Order: sequence, then C-alpha cells, then structure tokens
Amino acid sequence: MRHLLDTNSLSRSDALEVLDVAEDMADTQQREIKKLPTLRGKTVVNLFFEDSTRTRISFEAAAKRLSADVINFSAKGSSVSKGESLQDTAQTLQAMGADAVVIRHGASGAPRTLATSGWITAGVVNAGDGTHEHPTQALLDAFTIRKRRYGADSRGRDLSGLSVTIVGDILHSRVARSNVWLLHALGAEITLVAPPTLVPQDVSTWPVRVMFDLDDAIAAEPDALMVLRIQLERMNGAYFPTEREYSRRWGLDARRLGSLGPDSMVMHPGPMNRGLEISAEAADSPRSTVLDQVTNGVSVRMAVLYLLLAGERDGRHANDEREHAR
Repeated sequence: MRHLLDTNSLSRSDALEVLDVAEDMADTQQREIKKLPTLRGKTVVNLFFEDSTRTRISFEAAAKRLSADVINFSAKGSSVSKGESLQDTAQTLQAMGADAVVIRHGASGAPRTLATSGWITAGVVNAGDGTHEHPTQALLDAFTIRKRRYGADSRGRDLSGLSVTIVGDILHSRVARSNVWLLHALGAEITLVAPPTLVPQDVSTWPVRVMFDLDDAIAAEPDALMVLRIQLERMNGAYFPTEREYSRRWGLDARRLGSLGPDSMVMHPGPMNRGLEISAEAADSPRSTVLDQVTNGVSVRMAVLYLLLAGERDGRHANDEREHAR
C-alpha cells in the first residue's frame, strides 16, 4: 500500500488485509505493554487543516504505539494561516524527512493532490477531505461490524449477507461515501435514509437503496444502523424545517431503539448531537458500538500505518514483524 486516499479504489482483498492486520494490532493492545518497535525511526506527520479531536488523537496514538516519531501540525497558528500554500507546506515536511503524512483538509481532493504532485515522497493517508471521503473511518466501522458480529472468528471474513442502514446527513457526509464503497466491496447491502434534501442529487451509480422513512428501514431489521451527525456547520440553507422536526422524523429515539431487531447494532462516527440525531438512550445502550469504534480506530490506523511504512519492506521482514505483533 503506497497511499490510502479513498475506499472507492480499495479492492476487497486490500480491505480485508487492512482488517486482518488490524486484528493483529488489536491483540497487542490487550497486553500490559502495548508498544511495538515496528516503526522505530519513522516520522508520521498529522497535517490537520480542519479541527479534529478523535481522528487526530487516534492517529497519534496509533503511530506512537508503533514507536514512530509524531509531529502534530495544526493549520491554526501556523504559516498556513498566513497564506502558505499546500505545496510550500508539503515541501517543508519533505525537508523534515516525513515518512507518512496524515492529512485532513476542507477541500475535496487535497490528499490526492498531495500524493500525486511530486512535492513529497511520503505515504499519504486521507483523514477526511471536504465532503469527499474518510477512508479510515469506514475501515474502523467495517472492523467494528465484523468484530461485533463474528467475534474471535472474524479474521478473513467479509460482510456478505449483512445489511447496513445509514441514516442522516448523507449529502455532507464523507463518512457515508467511504462506507458505501467499502461496505459494498465487502459484500454488505446498504440502505440510505434521509430527508430528500439531504440525499446527494445523483446516487443512481451508488450501490445502495434509498429510503426516506426511518421507521420503514428499521422494520427491515438491519444488522447495523449507522447514525450520522447533522453537519450544521456545512449547511447554508434550510435543509429541514426545524431541529425538532428532524429529530421526530429521522432521529434514533428510545421508541425506534426498541423497534430494532434483537441483533441490530447502533453506530455513530462522532461527535454526537445528543437529542438531535440520536437520543441518550440509544447512544448509551448495550447495542451501541460508539466506544468500540473509538477503540477499534486505533487498531485500524495502526494497521494502515504499518502497511504504508513497514509493509513496503521485503516480504520476509514484514511477515516477521506481523508475527511479532501477534
């Protein structure tokens, strides 16, 4: 793996490799000493042009647990806020000897520009770009679904036969887009539920079914119900009458939680707007995987960094390191 820019171009076999390596990494996180020497001497830069808490800390924890050196770069208070271009920033990181750059940017396509521009030789990981994609979030979501459903027997398994319903602000969600392509590649059936104003204009090429009534979608007893955050900061128009009306029609409240099938899990990428798209009862219920997703995010990001930086070495050495991780 040279870069991880999206899930649309990620093959089923590559996705399963990430998930299986993440299983190895998750095993190491149950030990008293969680740190591995795998990426000692490597430098990982977290290059965040947008605010983030979970994703940045998760990548930082993942890199440090693999013994990499970590540089956290925030656009606020940096030369970027003074007008420095992405090219100049990239060339600065190149001069510092960055081996991997984890980038979150408000412009869709910025990670691909960084990866293909020739400004930098480091591996590039997309940590969210505009409304385009957020591939590691989709990978950790798939990992969470697989682990919750199959437990210790999940290695090597895809998601064939499972159904996932994604409800909420599809229009502005890079998480939804990444999940659609990844879950489809892994064999899951995907249903999108949203107000008509929050569905992208043309989803005819997406491998999904679109519904507008959450109660009807819940009646189909999906294996996983993924609730998306309403991204009020990206909305410059009236996409629904009121927050109260949205919550009434498309929010996962206590009544809808009780209507879910006995084996259905409740997911949310965070941060949550409690009382808007999800109730406290749903967020804190035994069905909820919200905290599992945070935990699993570290293991998945460890796997991605490993495959970018250690997986590039000769096969024998990489296999030795994977055995060490087990």
